[in-house]
Amino acid sequence: MIGSKTGLVLEGGGMRGVFTSGVLDAFMKYELYFPYVVAVSAGACNGLSYMSRQPRRTRYALIDMLEKYSYISLKNLITQGSIFDPIILYERFPNEIVPYDYDAYRRNPATFEMVTTNCLTGRACYLSEKQDARRLTAIVKASSSLPYVAQITEVDGIPMLDGGIVDSIPVVRAVDKGFSPNVVIMTRNRGFRSAEPDFKVPRLFYKEYPRLRVVLSHHVEAYNDQLALIERMEDWGEVICIRPERPMVVDRICRDTRKLEALYEEGFRLGEQFCKNGI
Repeated sequence: MIGSKTGLVLEGGGMRGVFTSGVLDAFMKYELYFPYVVAVSAGACNGLSYMSRQPRRTRYALIDMLEKYSYISLKNLITQGSIFDPIILYERFPNEIVPYDYDAYRRNPATFEMVTTNCLTGRACYLSEKQDARRLTAIVKASSSLPYVAQITEVDGIPMLDGGIVDSIPVVRAVDKGFSPNVVIMTRNRGFRSAEPDFKVPRLFYKEYPRLRVVLSHHVEAYNDQLALIERMEDWGEVICIRPERPMVVDRICRDTRKLEALYEEGFRLGEQFCKNGI
């Protein structure tokens, strides 16, 4: 079903990533794996569990752990610099709560890239790591560090933030790496365009990173352009998209586990449908 040049692209979206979790769990149920995966933000978190062949692991983090630990709060932002509790998510979760299978990840022959934004250059970085667990954690943390509500994370001594700032759906990266067609798991329905206004980021924020402020000032426009491009590529048969069927009721920091569970189930259903129908 999957050719040697078929890639998998995973969009981010914060808690909307529970949809992607459902799709990937269906893929693992049917042992559907890709030779190349590129992911950003919440997609990177999902991609890690997919690469280590640990079904329902990310679902547990996004739903069950949310009920148990309440790791999304303004208190976290004030006390730890991030609205998502980084100690729970990047220390206790992979090492204690649901240990990450680093050995299985290292044995996986597929290439896995995660997208970050370099705060110095304002450009996307596409990073891989198979050996160093600390660096791997730093990359996924940086890829998921939402601007304004998370701390900047250093990778290789370079300050980085969420890769979705500059490349929310890295399908062009997959094509540039020689993969086509690509399966794209998105967290918005077809036809969605963000109505949020772009604005010039004041110097109060990220004053040490002027190029970061520039890309943040054009983030919505860039995202909408990517959505339009992917719809054209889908119409041309260059990508296959798996996406929610209806407008999203889950936002980036949703804490309603009933909504999250429903979105997970939709993702699993559509992922299972994809596996049964084939490409």
